[in-house]
Amino acid sequence: MNTKRGRPRNLETQNAILAASYDLLLEQGFGSVTVEKIAERAGVSKATIYKWWPNKAAVVMDGFLSASTAKIPVPDTGSVSQDLIIHVTRLVQFMTSREGSVIKELVGEGQVNVGLAETYRSRYFQPRRIEASQIIERGIRRGELKYQLDLELCLDQIYGPIFYRLLILSDGLDESYVENLVKLCLEGLTAR
Repeated sequence: MNTKRGRPRNLETQNAILAASYDLLLEQGFGSVTVEKIAERAGVSKATIYKWWPNKAAVVMDGFLSASTAKIPVPDTGSVSQDLIIHVTRLVQFMTSREGSVIKELVGEGQVNVGLAETYRSRYFQPRRIEASQIIERGIRRGELKYQLDLELCLDQIYGPIFYRLLILSDGLDESYVENLVKLCLEGLTAR
C-alpha cells in the first residue's frame, strides 16, 4: 500500500475500498475492474483511491491480499512431511477455488502488464515463498532434512509442479497427487 501521499487513511474508508475492489475482482475479473467502479461501489471519489494507491493494479492486489492472506496458514505439526502435505493441500484447495482462480487471471494479465506482474510477485508470491521456506528451514533445524539445501530450488521442486498443472495444463489436483509429490520431493532432501 502506498502511504506516502495525502492524509492518513481512514480505516473504514480503506476497508470499503479494499472490499469493493475484491468483490469486483471476483465478480467481473481483473480486466473489467476500473478505479471508477471501485470508487462507485465503495462510495468514495476516484481521487481518494489515487491518494492512497498509484493505480488499479495496486488497489486490486491490496483488496485481494487483505481478503485472502489468511486462507493458507503455515502449519507446524513437528513433521516437515506433514507440514508440507498440509500446506500444499491448502494451496491447491485455495488455487482451485474462485478466489484462487483470480491468481491465475492475474498471472495471465501480468504477461502484458509489467506493473501488475511485479505487484503480484512482490506482494503475493514472495511472502508465500517465505512462509513455505519456513517449513523447510524447520525441517533442517530438526534434522529431518539435509543441512545444506538450496531453499529456492527446494521450493521450486515442491511448488512448481502445482503451478505448472494449474496454469499450463489446467489439470485437476487432488490429495493423492499432493502426497505423492511431497513424498517424491522429500526422498532427495531427507537427511540420512
